[in-house]
Amino acid sequence: MKRLRKILFPFSLIYGSIAAIRNYMFDCGWKSQTTFDLPIICVGNLSVGGTGKTPQIEYLIRLLKDKYQTVTLSRGYKRKTEGFYLAIDSTKMEAIGDEPFQYFSKFKNIHVAVDAKRVNGVQEILKKIPQTEVILLDDAFQHRYIKAGFYILLTKFDELYSDDLVLPTGNLREFKSGANRADVVVVTKCPMDLSLENQNKIKQKLNLKPNQEVYFTTIGYDKQITNGTDFIMFDDLEKSSFIAVAGIAKPEYFYNHLQVLKNNFVTFPDHHHFSEKDIDLILKKADGKKIITTEKDFMRLQGKLPKEQLFYLPIETQFLNNASSFDAKILDYVGKSSRNGCIHSTENQK
Repeated sequence: MKRLRKILFPFSLIYGSIAAIRNYMFDCGWKSQTTFDLPIICVGNLSVGGTGKTPQIEYLIRLLKDKYQTVTLSRGYKRKTEGFYLAIDSTKMEAIGDEPFQYFSKFKNIHVAVDAKRVNGVQEILKKIPQTEVILLDDAFQHRYIKAGFYILLTKFDELYSDDLVLPTGNLREFKSGANRADVVVVTKCPMDLSLENQNKIKQKLNLKPNQEVYFTTIGYDKQITNGTDFIMFDDLEKSSFIAVAGIAKPEYFYNHLQVLKNNFVTFPDHHHFSEKDIDLILKKADGKKIITTEKDFMRLQGKLPKEQLFYLPIETQFLNNASSFDAKILDYVGKSSRNGCIHSTENQK
């Protein structure tokens, strides 16, 4: 596979150049961008999948939801609806996608919307929820038609974008110079014991501009597994008493934390829709044991597997240091930004 990727390097140059030309057209005003008079925070990455966008969005929700009327806007990947959709009490996972449904299920005092066209999505949010005070754009770093007020770029500790190449040779969606659009860069999935010395080495590798801040986070795993009503301390489980199921990008972190026994797991593609055949496979593999999955997968598996058998392990983003600095930067941006919900400008003039 690595050899094939190297052979495809010329195509990486073509792909990256097309993305660079597109970005240049937006930067020069040859392609229009829409801005809004309320705080919009964009969370995204340069690479494809697995950088921890969902727990980062949830971190921001927890930070903002009790102070501001917060709305999340995602594209709703692999949902079975089209156009703009605002989640209501009767909404099913298939209507908005697994990640938005996860936000909707966990946080009751926010609104969750999906729309592949982010500009239209924000316009519809402001029509239907005029009291909106802040919008979180999920996975929209390359969606240049909307101009957010604050950009958070995520990069994984062991796959830094500075060490990567553009698709198909590497995993980047655009040249690493795209990081210049970020206000802050968050290095995710770091070891808990990452030293300040090594943090500084990573900062040097990223080579960011003076006005850009770098933060380091890790994935914090809960001590309990749950199915929404029952809770079991994970340390009380015998390793032979469960199997693990994951349909996410880079499931190795999840499996390693569970210390799941060899061949005692079932892996599916990211955002996989589980068929009856998949369910039969999981049940056969489990053979009556508990099934522990990720929270994202739980959103797609609940109701398809016995509730007393299916559990998930909650996670959340944890900062290694400087969490108060990050929080203050976000709250300062939101607090200083206008929140009258009106379109400020529909185009950047050439």
